[in-house]
Amino acid sequence: MASSLTTFTDEARIALDTLSGRATGLFSPSLRLGVTGLSRAGKTVFISAFVHNLIHGGRLPLFEAQKSGRIARAFLEQQPDDAVPRFQYEDHIAALVNDRVWPDSTRAISELRLTIEYESASGWNRMFSSGKLSVDIVDYPGEWLLDLPLLGKSFADFSREALEMATLPVREDLSLAWRAISAEIDPNADAEEMTARRLAESFAAYLKACKLDERALSTLPPGRFLMPGDLEGSPALTFAPLAGLGDRRARNGSLHAMMERRYEAYKTHVVKPFFREHITRLDRQIVLIDAMQALNAGPGAMADLERAVTEILSCFRPGRGSFITDLFSRRIDRILVAATKADHLHHESHDRLQAIVRRLADRAVARANFTGADVDVVAMAAVRATREGTVKQGRETLPVIIGTPIAGEKIDGETFDGKTETAIFPGDLPENIDAVFDLSGPDHRQDSTDPAIRFVRFRPPKLERTAEGVTLSLPHIRLDRALQFLIGDHLA
Repeated sequence: MASSLTTFTDEARIALDTLSGRATGLFSPSLRLGVTGLSRAGKTVFISAFVHNLIHGGRLPLFEAQKSGRIARAFLEQQPDDAVPRFQYEDHIAALVNDRVWPDSTRAISELRLTIEYESASGWNRMFSSGKLSVDIVDYPGEWLLDLPLLGKSFADFSREALEMATLPVREDLSLAWRAISAEIDPNADAEEMTARRLAESFAAYLKACKLDERALSTLPPGRFLMPGDLEGSPALTFAPLAGLGDRRARNGSLHAMMERRYEAYKTHVVKPFFREHITRLDRQIVLIDAMQALNAGPGAMADLERAVTEILSCFRPGRGSFITDLFSRRIDRILVAATKADHLHHESHDRLQAIVRRLADRAVARANFTGADVDVVAMAAVRATREGTVKQGRETLPVIIGTPIAGEKIDGETFDGKTETAIFPGDLPENIDAVFDLSGPDHRQDSTDPAIRFVRFRPPKLERTAEGVTLSLPHIRLDRALQFLIGDHLA
């Protein structure tokens, strides 16, 4: 699908930009790593832990270059793109380490350059390589990525699909108010700003309700309705799908014509530049998924998450080119799909979590006709907020996780104060993976008394210190495996 998102002029600009970047890379090798995921999947935490562990020599036994002692140092440098906001690494680390609060979520695109000086494991490479790699980490909201399929859809297509999704069982009650307003309005009536605003606000409220923990839905374009940024209140964000359009053309001056024009402006001025200037420049990609929240919300949320992952993967440019084609076009040759917050489960359930996400990713890859790149799956926690233990309950010994729940979190009627450490039995993920995706089976939604897991948010951990008083790097689960897959081959 990605090839249909650009014009010949776009491709020419992309080719010139790529050629310029390749020329610079001959003297200063670099790798552009995209980090995305839907809100609260842990993008900011992943990047912060990624950088912190490399700079501070963290415990990364599966990251071969670190394990073998070939990394001399890692440090931050000025990023190459002056027009892109800098990822505020220092602020995020201060929040994690000093305040023990999770940093603010990604609200817009940002970038950070981490440079690694290393010694190649190959004598041949040591002769011809500088032993220096700059990793340009690009952080962007997954909600924005879900807008890219809109480039291939007309306003009528967008309206029809939005209304069809709004009547799905898991969304039907949430969309009721918006659908009622939409049903009362004649698309052929004269355009009125207040009518457009009322429709847009009602549609946005429905999308935001879908995003709440109780439903944990993922496929919610247009993404800027959830994260408007400096576009809030602009005409490009004051539109909504309309009912009953059929195949008729919009009458000049009608509400239909106004909405259609604003929808096209949204694609032209918001969606397309994001794809052309950022997505087409990536070499590697990690997609972070909060699968446990969707698991708790039920098969409807899991089906919606699968739909979102399919659309996300379909927007990338996967594959491996030749020496000549690589001069003019970047391709993403490795994609990692990571299930985050593995520290909220005992390690006995990690294999099941990984199997669930593997199933989700495999189906998404097949449906997106996604070929030419290596795709891997991992269950991880970029920052581990818990440790494991056991408790006796009668004659039974239960595996538990131990940590400090965030103030206000509740479980079994108990509200936590944000200071007291506690042990929680998180429950077990189902052995039968098919049941997770079975829409005909029990639907664990917000009214369920039997959630898949006991989902409690924990505060970041208190960092250990050595006998000399040196603060150790952020603890994690399988961050080293993620690093090895994403950049390990470039440090061989």
